Amino acid sequence: MRTALVIGTGLIGTSAALALARRGVAVHLADHDPGQARTAAALGAGTDDAPDGPVDLAIVAAPPAHVAKVLADAMRRGLARGYLDVASVKGGPRRELEALGLDLTSYLGTHPMSGREKSGPLAATADLFEGRPWVLTPTRDTDTEVLNLALELVSHCRAVPVLMDADAHDRAVALVSHMPHLVSSMVAARLEHAEESAVRLCGQGIRDVTRIAASDPRMWIDILSANPGPVADLLSEVAADLTETVRALRDLESADETRRDEGSAGIENLLRRGNAGQVRVPGKHGSAPRAYETVVVLIDDQPGQLARIFADAGRAGVNIEDVRIEHATGQQAGLVQLLVEPQAQEALKEALRERGWALRQ
Repeated sequence: MRTALVIGTGLIGTSAALALARRGVAVHLADHDPGQARTAAALGAGTDDAPDGPVDLAIVAAPPAHVAKVLADAMRRGLARGYLDVASVKGGPRRELEALGLDLTSYLGTHPMSGREKSGPLAATADLFEGRPWVLTPTRDTDTEVLNLALELVSHCRAVPVLMDADAHDRAVALVSHMPHLVSSMVAARLEHAEESAVRLCGQGIRDVTRIAASDPRMWIDILSANPGPVADLLSEVAADLTETVRALRDLESADETRRDEGSAGIENLLRRGNAGQVRVPGKHGSAPRAYETVVVLIDDQPGQLARIFADAGRAGVNIEDVRIEHATGQQAGLVQLLVEPQAQEALKEALRERGWALRQ
């Protein structure tokens, strides 16, 4: 791939353009908002000048509701040898293109499974997709050259290609992305009018659950409008679990011992199902989940504290597999949770104590 046209210079489009430009591809940028394309160009993502002729690959990074229209226009104008989109829903846009009577041999629907709570070109980074799955949904009609161009794009972005059927993809993202986002928003909505004294007690758990609720509502309306059926089906199942959980909790309030036992069994069943589902979430680098031990370190909220901890762990020959930070309420301090291989836990504890760190059990 020598040339590319990115249509839509938001977070995803600009990030892909930055990655391609870094690999020496001549990238042209277009957007319904010319100012946004100029911003992306100023960041080094390419040029907002129109290409002189057809490029090798056109990448449409428009919202799902507009993908088919933008793709159809690009294809009719012959802007590229191959066309793909990066929308988070795949079945609907393809059916829209089919209904328009377009030749889809040069088209491939894709979806990079990466993003941020922030949007727009200023939030873009060239490494946004690194190590992340990038779904490709070819059909029997997809031209081999277009598939190869898409694989080259994924390679340039240092992502991991995953081949899927378009409708299977839409059901999958409803489960792992769209439905969880709505559930996160529902939990966060409970905080809107909560007492300040209650909100001040928020810890890492509520931060984890509500983090994705900070995303742009307009963007999510576009996404959910393109995939409402599968998301609604999953929420119906969640609603059934909620109904059973409420019933079990009411039983726990009962003076009747039999009802309390039933309530306890119901809650335990839900929690155990949650355990069983959570362990299926892929671990580091997409590998099978592994069990790590946690070393908890008390730190002051000052510059350089994390760097010192990592340096001290490195001197001890211990690799930090993951890290989590919980900030103390009302204090300029926090707890850093260092996740390490079980056999490295004691060595790390000893090394950190020798270097003056305060550890928590």
